Amino acid sequence: MSEPNETVNSTRTLAALKNVHGFLQLTLKIRDRAPSLPNMGCMYGFSGYGKTYATIYTQNKFNAVRVEVGDSWNKKSFVRAVLREAGVAEPRGATSDLMEQAILALGEYPNRPLIIDEADKLVDKGLIELVREIAEHAQIPVLLVGEEALPSKLARVERVHNRILDWYPAVPCDLIDCRKLAEIFLKGVEIDDALLNIVREKAQGRARRIVVTLTKMKEWVVNNGAPAGGLTPSTYKGEIFTGEAPAARNGRLPGRAA
Repeated sequence: MSEPNETVNSTRTLAALKNVHGFLQLTLKIRDRAPSLPNMGCMYGFSGYGKTYATIYTQNKFNAVRVEVGDSWNKKSFVRAVLREAGVAEPRGATSDLMEQAILALGEYPNRPLIIDEADKLVDKGLIELVREIAEHAQIPVLLVGEEALPSKLARVERVHNRILDWYPAVPCDLIDCRKLAEIFLKGVEIDDALLNIVREKAQGRARRIVVTLTKMKEWVVNNGAPAGGLTPSTYKGEIFTGEAPAARNGRLPGRAA
């Protein structure tokens, strides 16, 4: 059977982000490995670094099977999710039967990657051996994605850790990444590098927080108009999202004495 056609639904701008490019290269390395090499890779990093952007772009690029592990999942729900993403509408049967179906379905397309986001949860729940079994028998590229501690968690599961061919550590956004995000989320609005750099620093380089701020900037421009010369540290009077929780309120009614 022929391979599924590769499609690209994401913008070239998104592809230019460092973590998107890095994960794409990791996927290509696993896919194009020599037959004697392991067929698993891992991207890890702190929350908000844009790992999900990277997995979605790669999913679209290679028509990959992508699952995002849920907190409540058990063995059966994980394998059912894999089968549904592989095109099986209503997976049925015991977990062992579902695993056989998944291995057969995924193995039909040996170059089609399986991307597992939030893979930490599989390790925490003792389910990561299911991934090893799929990788070993289907012989497809398998990409694990998770938080900064994922490599150390995998190190405790030797049979899985030994099958990781390469690792990609997600990095915080730099100014170039911020500019690329502004081209997507602040389209049509000028913003100078000084303000973008302030956004980057206050967001700690986390793509998610940067995107939230850029969205708030777009709303601010709609409500207040675009300043002459574009958005700068002196012209922008709106919010910069830092992710910090609001301080606790005192609970007193306005205008009332203590």
